[in-house]
Amino acid sequence: MKTVTYDDLESLAGQETGVSDWVEITQDKINKFADATGDHQWIHVDPERAARELPTGTTIAHGFLTLSLIPMLSAELLRIENISRVINYGCNLVRFTNMVPTGSRVRGRQTVKSIEPKAGGKQLIGDFVIEIEGQEKPACIAETVTIFYG
Repeated sequence: MKTVTYDDLESLAGQETGVSDWVEITQDKINKFADATGDHQWIHVDPERAARELPTGTTIAHGFLTLSLIPMLSAELLRIENISRVINYGCNLVRFTNMVPTGSRVRGRQTVKSIEPKAGGKQLIGDFVIEIEGQEKPACIAETVTIFYG
C-alpha cells in the first residue's frame, strides 16, 4: 500500500497507486446486491436460466455492483495521512466493458491523473480499472473523483 501525507498528495499525479487483492464475486453477493437495489433481472439472479441462455453459462454481476467495489478495492491501494475526512465526489466517466461471471475474481488498479484544489480540499481524479482474473478485457473503467481534507 502506498502511503503519503495530505501535504504530499500532489506527488501522486501521474502515478499508479497499486493493484488490490483479488475478490471473488459470489452468487450470494449478487443476490444481496439485487435485494439492496431491487434489480432482480434474471441475468443476475437465475442461475438455471443463465446456464441455458448466457454465453458465460452463469449469472453475471450487476455493473453497479462491480462499480460499488471501488471504495473497498481502493482502500487497499492508498493511505493518506493527516486528513480529517474524505468525500466521494463521483465519477466523470464509467463504462462496463465486460461481463463478470459469478465465481470470477476481480481486482482494482488505480492511476492518479491529477490533484487540484477543490472546495477547500484537494481533489484527486483517478483512473480506476476493475480487472477480471484470466481475462484481458476489464470489467469496468471509471474516472473517479475524490476530495481529501487536511
